[in-house]
Amino acid sequence: MQIGSVHIDPPLVLAPMAGVTDIAFRHICRELGAAYTLTEMVSAKALCYQDKKTIPLLRLEEGEHPAGVQIFGSDPACMEQAAGLALEASGADILDINMGCPVPKVANNGDGSGLLRDLDKACRVAEATIRGAGGKPVTVKMRLGWDKGSIVCLELARELEKLGVAAITLHGRTKVQMYGGTANWDYIREMKNALSIPVIANGDVFSGQDAARILRYTGADGVMIARGVFGNPWIFQQAKAALAGEEIPPLPPLAQRCDTAVQQFELAAQYKSEKIACLEARKHYAWYLKGVPYAGYWKGEISKITTLEDVYRVTAGIKRELRDAHEDRG
Repeated sequence: MQIGSVHIDPPLVLAPMAGVTDIAFRHICRELGAAYTLTEMVSAKALCYQDKKTIPLLRLEEGEHPAGVQIFGSDPACMEQAAGLALEASGADILDINMGCPVPKVANNGDGSGLLRDLDKACRVAEATIRGAGGKPVTVKMRLGWDKGSIVCLELARELEKLGVAAITLHGRTKVQMYGGTANWDYIREMKNALSIPVIANGDVFSGQDAARILRYTGADGVMIARGVFGNPWIFQQAKAALAGEEIPPLPPLAQRCDTAVQQFELAAQYKSEKIACLEARKHYAWYLKGVPYAGYWKGEISKITTLEDVYRVTAGIKRELRDAHEDRG
């Protein structure tokens, strides 16, 4: 997949997700096969007002390329300024505009998927952002429309292509659907047929097979994986094998998955304070244990983690229990 001058192979993309895709988690996903990663979404206003908490979110790891930064906002002048600031602070290869976030405090403000209610403004925002990006490719992530009575993605995508947007990611749901129901891949296929720029498919990719299936079904140029990666960065390894027609590797044993989780939290502690890294580790570690039978006790312990020492203690306990269970069976 080629976005402007940026080559992405295999066409596997980690979605930008607030509170999830920090520098540590992106590192793990890249190690396991994500070819293109994006930062958590960042507010254009926060950038323009030079909010101190925002700049660290844009930090890329050394050698993290190709990579993108994602900004959201609905004021064209602010988006133009923020585009330049975000690219300068990060050194990213691509700038992405969020026109898909369905969270009420974002969308009801006219940002994110709120822009799908005002296509003229959405186009002005894209135009201004392209100016601010100074020649770097600008992409857009969007949803189908605000609700099922106003599906505007194809109309908007055609206009954005004319303005010079370099690629579009389409999540096959409306804003009102949030994450419920089923993603409609038909619109992604229609968009791919309607545009000459790359289209990235997004929505309901929860396995390596799903990644191959959405690409086959839609003809899209790439696939963006979001919630399917929670606690399962190996989905990229599996998707890579599925795309290559190879045997899909199984999920590693639980002890190894726990080691990967620990590696992620240690990395996060290097980039943030140990305290913040450990508070954020609570949800991530619980995701790593999703589907593990009898994990309730350990999820309870995880919810109290405040230091890396706590992380090591919980991990040792899980491994001890696994060994005991193995010996009982033996």
